[in-house]
Amino acid sequence: MMDLNFKSDISDKYTSKSQIARILTEKWMQENAYCLSCGNSHLSAFENNRPVADYFCSNCNEEYELKSKIGTKTGSKIVDGAYSTMIERVSSNNNPNLFFMNYCNIDWKVNSLMIIPKYYFIEDIIEKRKPLSISAKRAGWVGCNINISKIPEVGKIYLIKDSVVINKNETQEKWQQTCFLKLETIEARGWLLDLMRCIETIPNSTFTLAQVYSFERYLQQAHPSNNHIKDKIRQQLQNLRDKGVIGFLGGGKYIKNLCTRQKKQLALAFSSEATPQSRYRRLQRFFAEVVFNYDHIAQPIMSLFDFEARVATTLL
Repeated sequence: MMDLNFKSDISDKYTSKSQIARILTEKWMQENAYCLSCGNSHLSAFENNRPVADYFCSNCNEEYELKSKIGTKTGSKIVDGAYSTMIERVSSNNNPNLFFMNYCNIDWKVNSLMIIPKYYFIEDIIEKRKPLSISAKRAGWVGCNINISKIPEVGKIYLIKDSVVINKNETQEKWQQTCFLKLETIEARGWLLDLMRCIETIPNSTFTLAQVYSFERYLQQAHPSNNHIKDKIRQQLQNLRDKGVIGFLGGGKYIKNLCTRQKKQLALAFSSEATPQSRYRRLQRFFAEVVFNYDHIAQPIMSLFDFEARVATTLL
């Protein structure tokens, strides 16, 4: 079980707040963080000042980098290092997975810990900052921000959220859900991530091909060299379906796929001798074929609250 508290006594000999934070967060990661790729319960630290990663898994060699800041909210952007270095890393796939930690520097404890798998990093999310002024020590140096608002929510995996530790099996399941992306080319990943982000903005759990087509202009601007956007949308929807990210219900209808745990809970809520997977497939077919009249559904619900009487009382 993760301990949210830092061992603040190990930093007693330091006076710099930044040094204290570095010592405490690094020690905490070594004792509490784990590898989401293989489940190894321990991460090893690289030597100091390594330019790319901070930690590695001795079992599967997966590499990780840690960014941290004071507070409770991650925000939409993460400040990173040199812009040119980051672009080079993203373009060559030579980038580690990114841990991002929020912590409190009063009682020294972790508020949240999120990881973004490395295959979610594409050039589109790296923002170039203004060069440092001529009066700065590193005049002309250009840094960057990582705009995580452009990353689909499925790519933001919390190990700790709002000071609550998330079950390890759940975090690893989320990690495995989109591991197929690391086998895709950078261009293909860009298309898939853009489409996944579009689908996430659709409020319902089910959606139609026509709804996805409504993002045609946005996708055309994001991929100006492609002159067959609708064809590409259908191709990528099929790709996401084959990878289990979405489900195809037939008749131009799709469903945002639930995680394995949610599918099992939903399927087991219905009595049947069939396997949970078969029960879930039956539910998919049912919702694909049935059209609900929400006006009829709303009538008995509204009658329970006697809104007409309440309105009359209010007017008096």
